[in-house]
Amino acid sequence: MTQRQVFSENTFQDRENDDEIDLSSLFRTLWRGKLWIALCGLLALLLGGYYAYGLAVPVYTAKAAIALESRQEQVMDIESVVTGLGGDQSTINTEVEVLRSRGLIEDLVMDMDLLKDPEFNTSLQPAPSFSIGKAVGFIRGLISEPEETQPATERAILDSTINTVLGSISASNLRQSFVFEITVTTEDPDKSAAMANRLAELYIQDQISVKFEKTEQATSWLSERVSGLQIELETAQAELKDFSTNTELVNAETLAALNRQLKDLRDRRATLVTQAEATESRLQVLQDARAAGPGAFGEIADDAALNQVYRRLEDGSVGAETAFETRADALITRAKLEATRAMSQLSAIEASITEVSNRIDNQSEELVILEQLQREVEASRLLYEAFLSRLKETSIQQGIQQADSRILSRAVVPSTPSAPRKSRILALSLILGLLAGSGAVLLREMAQNTFRTAEDLEAKTGHSVIGQIPKIPAKHRRNVLEYITQKPNSVAAESVRNLRTSLLLANLDTPPKIIMSTSSVPGEGKTTQSITLAQNFAGLGAKVLLIEGDLRRRVLDEYFGHDQKHGFLSVISGEVPLEKAIVHDETLTADILYGEQSTINAADLFSSNTFSDFIKGLREHYDHIIIDTPPVLAVPDARVIGQLVDAVIYTVQWDSTPHRQVLDGLKSLQSVNVRVSGLVLSQIDGNKMKRYGYADSYGDYSSYYQK
Repeated sequence: MTQRQVFSENTFQDRENDDEIDLSSLFRTLWRGKLWIALCGLLALLLGGYYAYGLAVPVYTAKAAIALESRQEQVMDIESVVTGLGGDQSTINTEVEVLRSRGLIEDLVMDMDLLKDPEFNTSLQPAPSFSIGKAVGFIRGLISEPEETQPATERAILDSTINTVLGSISASNLRQSFVFEITVTTEDPDKSAAMANRLAELYIQDQISVKFEKTEQATSWLSERVSGLQIELETAQAELKDFSTNTELVNAETLAALNRQLKDLRDRRATLVTQAEATESRLQVLQDARAAGPGAFGEIADDAALNQVYRRLEDGSVGAETAFETRADALITRAKLEATRAMSQLSAIEASITEVSNRIDNQSEELVILEQLQREVEASRLLYEAFLSRLKETSIQQGIQQADSRILSRAVVPSTPSAPRKSRILALSLILGLLAGSGAVLLREMAQNTFRTAEDLEAKTGHSVIGQIPKIPAKHRRNVLEYITQKPNSVAAESVRNLRTSLLLANLDTPPKIIMSTSSVPGEGKTTQSITLAQNFAGLGAKVLLIEGDLRRRVLDEYFGHDQKHGFLSVISGEVPLEKAIVHDETLTADILYGEQSTINAADLFSSNTFSDFIKGLREHYDHIIIDTPPVLAVPDARVIGQLVDAVIYTVQWDSTPHRQVLDGLKSLQSVNVRVSGLVLSQIDGNKMKRYGYADSYGDYSSYYQK
């Protein structure tokens, strides 16, 4: 597996780990910030105590209880105009809102004259010396022309007072009961109890007044309605009387008798029709027989006298023909009379039927009208009587109205203030302070984008930390080497020895001879580290060469102050031999090969075979060669030189270099297959480590060498 793959795999694992919450790391972070958390808790406790004992105004709470009478006994068994309240939840919730209604609170304000109380009427309170509103108004006045303030109207003052009173009053329903609890909180215990009791009384009075008002409205409406119904009843009765007087119909029985008479007439008409038809038929037969002859007429007439005359006629008696004619005429005349009489009777019957039918039709219509008028009169009478009865009941109810609630328990004057609860305020202040301190510590840790511990550096980069170099207390760069020399047992000197040991023990068989020191950006302490490491190697009796590989920013002169004209460029070009270009520093006890300014690009120079051969030649003369190279992210020189060295030390400045720059620098080296031997956390500030809470990570190490 290549170094690039290892780096990618470590980065992927780090991202997976970032998605998980490490509780142990979280607790360690909180423990490191325990002083800040304690300080925040103490500060919050002091502020809470100042508020509880100094600023907070004590207030007193009084409670009155009202019971809802869902079932009331009626004094009289009559239906009420305004029914009692039900026991469902919506009714209970409605009554809770009624207790806190602005109308009821306004009655309380006016009844107890709370407009004169500065606690509720803020216009009576003295103006504060400073307020946010004043500051905003002052700034607005500076920016634009000040607006003319209109004096508050009486209604506005009343509304403001009602709002303040509403804020001090609460009403609630006790669960699984019909009991309402009125809670009043003010600065005066007597006032709290008085307001709670008075509000309960006003609530009950309001219920009675509402019922009385509704009953009075119902009485007035019923009175008007009864008067109108009385007029309607009288009008209907008058119409019925007039109709009964002018009609021929006595009653419904008379109409029934007429119907029976009509039936009889129709039956008689049927009989007369038969008789008339029979007489008319006989007359026709007789007339036809007369025309046929005496024999046929005699047979048809069937009359004894006619038959006797006919026999005489047959015998030839004198005068028989005349007698026969006379008798035949008499029979025909009699038949005609019978037919005429039958038709006359039939006509009479028809006239009677027509007359009776007309009478029945007229009287049926009159009966319908009569019944309609009677029903109207009866309906008007019933409606009038019902409204009149309801009017009397409502009039009686005006004097016997009862409230739907009663005062269950009156409020008592509280002996101790309900707020501020000092112990609770102190406890909450302490808890909030500790939470705020913990949040601040965690936010600081989350916002921290630099490396403060070797463990964090190793976890983020996937490379081991082989050295932790403290900040050397030297004002100038020339004093750095002097400090290390004069204080060989200091923390800084021991840290450099640890770095040297880590390098040598990394590979006991082939310890590194050429060591490159680099970093992500300038100013991370890589040059100081190169110098101190060279001195440390020289202290072991090894022959050491320090090469200034940064041709753009030459800083070794600031550490040693040598006035050297030639460097390794002169040696590579053959201008001077190696011995003349090398400077041996007594304090360093090692050789120094300075860099030189050149018109040739430094990266091209380090990539040349000449430089590669030059480095190989130096291996023959020195035990250790330390090359101080430019930062990786600034120029590509370190990536080129890294191809020729045995070990690469990557310096990261403590609490300064961002994570992104370190990861990008390491990635740039690994992209050209340059293996980093180890990381060095440099310029560690012990005091800041303690303030940050990392004393357990570095304190034991530093305190040991200080002792």
